[in-house]
Amino acid sequence: MTGSEKKTNYRWIICAMLFLATTINYMDRQVLSLTYPGEGGIQQEFGWTDANYGTITAWFSIFYAIFMLFAGKFIDWMGTKKGYMWAIFVWSTGAILHAFCGIATSSIVTGSGLVGFETALEALRSFKASGAADAGLVISTVSMYLFLGARAILALGEAGNFPAAIKVTAEYFPKKDRAFSTAIFNSGASVGALIAPFTIPVLAKYFGWEMAFIVIGALGYIWMGFWLFLYKKPRENRKVNAAELAYIESDADEAAPAADAKEEKSISFFKCFTFRQTWAFIVGKFMTDGVWWFFLFWTPAYLKSQFNINPTDTEGMVLIFVLYLITMISILGGKLPTVFINKGMNAYAGRMKAMLIFAFFPLLGLLAQPLGNAFGTPWFPVILIGILGAAHQSWSANIFSTVGDMFPKSTIATITGIGGMAGGMASFLINKSAGALFTYAEGQGAAFRFMGFEGKPAGYMIIFCICSVAYLVGWCIMKVLVPKYKAVEA
Repeated sequence: MTGSEKKTNYRWIICAMLFLATTINYMDRQVLSLTYPGEGGIQQEFGWTDANYGTITAWFSIFYAIFMLFAGKFIDWMGTKKGYMWAIFVWSTGAILHAFCGIATSSIVTGSGLVGFETALEALRSFKASGAADAGLVISTVSMYLFLGARAILALGEAGNFPAAIKVTAEYFPKKDRAFSTAIFNSGASVGALIAPFTIPVLAKYFGWEMAFIVIGALGYIWMGFWLFLYKKPRENRKVNAAELAYIESDADEAAPAADAKEEKSISFFKCFTFRQTWAFIVGKFMTDGVWWFFLFWTPAYLKSQFNINPTDTEGMVLIFVLYLITMISILGGKLPTVFINKGMNAYAGRMKAMLIFAFFPLLGLLAQPLGNAFGTPWFPVILIGILGAAHQSWSANIFSTVGDMFPKSTIATITGIGGMAGGMASFLINKSAGALFTYAEGQGAAFRFMGFEGKPAGYMIIFCICSVAYLVGWCIMKVLVPKYKAVEA
């Protein structure tokens, strides 16, 4: 190697693979929310209420939370290459299984057996029209539990995505670049949500909601083929030259070969909970992850309920597209701490300062429902929710990077999984509560009031208030737990 050797940029190809995996991850996750409301949607076919839908989204979150607790340790044990492949295989299979819930419901309820998608739905419609006792309740209940089973498998696989991606980022990027690279792959969540309204409703409209699950789910299998041939650890990868490897390992505490993950001592699972740094990450994820998941799962239903706009309508697709287009601003959020770090701050202090700035933007969410109601347009809520989403994704990129700042590489996936578990628990609470609240508020009508709103709109206003202040509360608790940077030693 000569001093003038130009470094390769293979790390960005790896980052692109992480981006694509996260995009697929969020498309798979969003198929249900975009096929739930509207004519010919899952809600109509199975007679679900908001409480049913809230139960499914909430339990998906709790499954995800439980599996996240162990997914990180699994990735640390299995390694990023094999662990990531297993994760995406399982979640793609789980996504596809949703398509067969109608056939399974029909077989259980009507005894139709193994038939086609449309034949199964026709059998359920006939059973409901027959006047059989509690026919609608039986169909909605059986189908809900079958979807829960498919969601559990989806959650099992998806739980591995972020622990694996954060571990790969720590392997391929120095600390100063990790927030930016994390912001890039994490923007896959926004891109997946961006693409979804223009693909999933179209697939559902012309080929049935079942094909939407199958086609989007199959994308994961394609990704696996590329990952198999593209990924190796930097020191083992011939496409990473000496200059790029030196840059990747440029952090002072990682310069020595002894820092290699194979030789690095790992921290036991239970010992992780003895560190204040772990609890800071847990609190940060618990206070904020549920906000993103609420808007991911409920925005199409919100537009339908409050403005009578279906996700399959042109206006509905444009609104959701614009919302997630706004969230793409979050890529810049990964660059902000680099500005502070270049001015002399340590990585943790720079990220915390950036996260405080991001924590103020969700307060705009307090205006979403009032402005939408005052002007009778969905555009104000959509734009403000988009800004909130951009702030969340910027926050998320930086809070993930704090794990790499404070913990050894051998434990990064484990800590990420623990934090993801906390975020999943929060998502369970907010989605389950929201579904029950919306059903109750709608039933109470004008008797249910909050801040000038009545009935279901009052329920949405309550949830919007909680989402808007969550980030500032989370940041303050994190700062109390870890006021200054302190690395954890294995």
